[in-house]
Amino acid sequence: MSSKTTLNAKNLEALGAERLAELLIEISTGSALAKRRLRLELAGAQSPDDAGRAVAKRLISITRSRSTISWKSRKTLVLDLQTQLEAIRDQIAPADPAQALDLMWRFLHLASSVFDRCDDRTGTVIGVFQQASAVLGQIAVAAGTPTKGLVDAVIYALADNGHGQFDGLIGHLAPALGVAGLAQLKARLDAMAATPVPIPPRAAWKAVGYGIAGSVYAHQVQDRAKDSMLRMALKELADAMGDVEAFVSQHDNAARRQPQIAAEIAQRLLAANRAEEALAAIDSADVHAHAWAPDEWIAARLQVLEALGRTKDAQAFRLACFHRNLSPVYLRAYLQRLPDFEDIEAEDRAMAYAMAYPAALQGLAFLIAWPAPDHAARLILSRLAEVDGNHYEILSVVAEALSQNHPLAATLVLRAMIDFALNAGRAGRYPHAARHLQECAVLAQQIADYGGHETHAAYVVGLRRDHARKAGFWGHLA
Repeated sequence: MSSKTTLNAKNLEALGAERLAELLIEISTGSALAKRRLRLELAGAQSPDDAGRAVAKRLISITRSRSTISWKSRKTLVLDLQTQLEAIRDQIAPADPAQALDLMWRFLHLASSVFDRCDDRTGTVIGVFQQASAVLGQIAVAAGTPTKGLVDAVIYALADNGHGQFDGLIGHLAPALGVAGLAQLKARLDAMAATPVPIPPRAAWKAVGYGIAGSVYAHQVQDRAKDSMLRMALKELADAMGDVEAFVSQHDNAARRQPQIAAEIAQRLLAANRAEEALAAIDSADVHAHAWAPDEWIAARLQVLEALGRTKDAQAFRLACFHRNLSPVYLRAYLQRLPDFEDIEAEDRAMAYAMAYPAALQGLAFLIAWPAPDHAARLILSRLAEVDGNHYEILSVVAEALSQNHPLAATLVLRAMIDFALNAGRAGRYPHAARHLQECAVLAQQIADYGGHETHAAYVVGLRRDHARKAGFWGHLA
């Protein structure tokens, strides 16, 4: 049972409407965002029309603003946008879907003005617009917009998709467009593809940049932008119409050999119950041209093999993926599909493989993450010379993981980081190296046998002899 002072709706209701109103006025003082939210709620309580006018007014204000949106004010912007989106979806759309649809189009089209003054490296702002695109699709079904008007709106939107706010729009609108609308949209896009961008007289060419081949002209940029837009739109349209061939046709042979694109094609073929063709598509990818195939390609290939009933091949592929880079994801998937008791032996073989892996630190990181601390400790003791103390981001985790049950291995890892910092003269790491030495002193109390390695006391003597002048290090031990 929650306390009566816990912040929840039931406890707040007990305060009464008058007291809650006073608190809201007090809390919203000095917060433009909170005041806008309250005004919007009041407008919505009057009528959907009043809420619509309030949203429209706010969208105009956001569009006209020219102030730079810093990383500090980005959160406020996101909350503001989400407030308008929720008002359109929850307050206006149920009563007047046509008005809500119009507002949602206006909402999405203000993206350009927002991104012109906002750095969205975190992707939070574009996330709101992409959410709005999905909501627009839901509202469009209820609004019942004539097909031609909806197709016109889509064409206009695709031309204004400079920031990706309309990515996925065709799929979102597919239920509202229906078979006839999708066919009309395809005809419009095909006509656009068949109409080249006009090339002005040579004297009228306008240079807008410079590339390897020389000047880049405005009509060339326009042509590339149009081609990119059409390819994206036709791929989305192909998915919406369930036309695998149309999707494939948007990629030339070179593109189809790229692992990620091959995976996309294979997934669509598989969804169309064309598993053999899916396997051919996935295996046509040139994975050898890359350091290793991306996860999307691997996942698609496994799906295809399983769909074909080639479980042994799928298992062999999972094991090969693990062997390639010690991925625990594929090893776990491999072990889960083995019969009882066989998985234990297979896991032992995998741990031995990791211990002998050419890149010792990668093997060590895997063994700690698995977790297999006993094997990790044995790897350190047998391949200590390969434990590069420069990689503190791995070794710090290793030392902590082994400190309780494998104090000698943990000590040797800590020493590797200390030795690197001092031998390389990395003064910035001296505070960490000093802390590591103090940790070694604590671990020394648990070590009865150093197995041929220096005792802690002997190690410290050696440090004082070899690095006596590194006051920046010793000062942290005072």
